[in-house]
Amino acid sequence: MVSTEIENEKHPDLVQVLTDEKDISLDEYYDYDDPRNYSTNYTDDHNPRGLRRPTDHESKTLRRVIGNIRYSTFILCVCEFAERASYYSTTGILTNYIQRRIDPNSPHGWGAPPPGNPDASAGALGRGLQTASALTNLLTFLAYVFPLLGGYYGDSTIGRWKAIQWGVFFGFVGHLFFIFASIPQAIEHSGAGLGLCIIAIITLSAGTGFIKPNLLPLLLDQYPEDTDVVKVLPSGEKIILDREKTLSRLTNVFYLAINLGAFLQIATSYCERRVGFWLAFFVPMILYIIMPIFLFIVKPKLKIKPPESQVMPTVLKIISVVFSGNFFKRIWNGTFWEYAKPSNMRERGREFYNTKKKSPITWNDQWVLDIKQTFDSCKIFIYYIVFNLADSGLGSVETSLIGAMKLDGVPNDLFNNFNPLTIIVLIPLLEYGLYPILNRFRIEFRPIYRISFGFVVCSFSQIAGYILQKQVYEQSPCGYYATGCDQPAPITAWKATSLFILSAAGECWAYTTAYELAYTRSPPALKSLVYALFLLMSAFSAALSLAITPALKDPNLHWVFLAIGLAGFACAVVMLIQFWNLHKWMDFEFKERERLDREEEDAKKHELTSNIDHPIEAIASLK
Repeated sequence: MVSTEIENEKHPDLVQVLTDEKDISLDEYYDYDDPRNYSTNYTDDHNPRGLRRPTDHESKTLRRVIGNIRYSTFILCVCEFAERASYYSTTGILTNYIQRRIDPNSPHGWGAPPPGNPDASAGALGRGLQTASALTNLLTFLAYVFPLLGGYYGDSTIGRWKAIQWGVFFGFVGHLFFIFASIPQAIEHSGAGLGLCIIAIITLSAGTGFIKPNLLPLLLDQYPEDTDVVKVLPSGEKIILDREKTLSRLTNVFYLAINLGAFLQIATSYCERRVGFWLAFFVPMILYIIMPIFLFIVKPKLKIKPPESQVMPTVLKIISVVFSGNFFKRIWNGTFWEYAKPSNMRERGREFYNTKKKSPITWNDQWVLDIKQTFDSCKIFIYYIVFNLADSGLGSVETSLIGAMKLDGVPNDLFNNFNPLTIIVLIPLLEYGLYPILNRFRIEFRPIYRISFGFVVCSFSQIAGYILQKQVYEQSPCGYYATGCDQPAPITAWKATSLFILSAAGECWAYTTAYELAYTRSPPALKSLVYALFLLMSAFSAALSLAITPALKDPNLHWVFLAIGLAGFACAVVMLIQFWNLHKWMDFEFKERERLDREEEDAKKHELTSNIDHPIEAIASLK
């Protein structure tokens, strides 16, 4: 029997051929009666069965909007703000605390310079520049290595929520030890102060390592839909709640919270100078306490996914299978990962993971797809080692450039704050200005476009550094040895703000999209670990920056800026070519995951019904 609606082929939403079993769309096989095509997270009079997955035609033609965002996600952003504000407020004053010796006339012995000396800086332990650089780089390195441990525990053992709780505890202990290290007795006996400072550095970085890889995945877990869905408005219009755009909005708000926190490091700089280090370390502690309070408030509203204890053992088994035999040939012909799928293993006559021990195959084809996605996600992260260098990764070079220019009474560490300030201003402009305009004209600013564009903008910051450094060399009284010159070049240091503004703008496209990809392309059981792997790129960049810093000397500093800028441009081009079809791969991965999930669900139902003889028992069991 054929429906009369088939005569109107210009009505794509309702044109169907009715068969004995299900409705089949003219342009696709789509079952409008299949409950698996509906999400019941939201229902109303206009969507009585819930929100439906769109057909291919609907995906191409319907208007796309941001999905509903729960207030709990914004509370988690407040928690991230508190954690980042306390972290950056502490690290911003750490160099002065370790490097400079306290002035003998410091009031109360708290480290602040005596009144009436506007050019003096705060100091405490007096351990010198090398010790200060070593310990601050240690903090940075550990803060990006510990997330591997935090991500593993969050995914596989204790879960994301408990991992965050442990991170809060470690971070609190770290801030507490920084306060202990700032009391006059600890400053007077610099050895004791240094020991307390090292303990504080390790515990603070451990706290960061447990919080950072788990908080953003927990936040993105709160969005209830796993795919795009169609919603019918009271006006009758059908719209698509776009999952990618919604997650992009959430990551941008999260990144905005990070930089709002980073901007507050100005406060502790004034605290150390006008009062002393005890207040400068106490203020971050107060900011940090905001986090556990808000986590306690939001806990009942959160959707918390349990960990999967067999994640890492299964991952290691799959990797051992794919690297067995002639894996070079499989890499060449594109069947590298197919080799580990249980369906293909059984076709080859392999019924066990370990034939000698008769150990069973404990994974399915979905697991292999998940691991493949994880490795594919990490490929694009490698480029961020170069991006981080362009994004103020060689801060010592930029600091020396500013120091060789006219400051006109402005502290040289003020200019760094233009990075978070630019992000605070730019992200709302993107979210409520540029992106809605692009959506209105149906212009797809796909993830790989955003990342490549971010790389290019950030590379321009290094080109600007090259131009400024060249001008400083040409106009400095000391010529090409301007870094140690007593007289600055007659160029205002405010021009150097262009470096921080351009690099921050690049972050708004490159970093936020990477956060989004780390979540959307990673399998459900490995999201925290994949995010931790992305953070690890910053550790590699920090190690590379530390290794090449001793070679950064006059008269060749302008070539350093140029080399990093050109490397950033090259990465943008190569990455754009390599990942040009990233959106297609992501769409295929999603559909393949969905197909395997449905096959597994159907197999379980078939197994259940086949084990029940009486049909009434089968119906009752399925219910």
